[in-house]
Amino acid sequence: MTEKVVTVKNRAGIHARPAALIVKTANQYASDFFIEKGSMRVNGKSIMGIITLGASYRTELKIVTDGADEQEAAEAIEQLFVNRFEIE
Repeated sequence: MTEKVVTVKNRAGIHARPAALIVKTANQYASDFFIEKGSMRVNGKSIMGIITLGASYRTELKIVTDGADEQEAAEAIEQLFVNRFEIE
């Protein structure tokens, strides 16, 4: 299992477009993927799950991957956050 803490850096937070990018990236990997915000944990391969987190600007989230390609998946998803989902 790989865990990383990421921060939402785009001012609009995680809305439909960033959620779709996360899901698209996550689905390229076989590993299970979850996002945690406080005590809430959602499937990172579900757009609706991600949106229900209500992650706004500067929110810290934990990404958790588990499987054969977990490290690669975690790094790819972390890069989306670093690059502000390529929308700013």
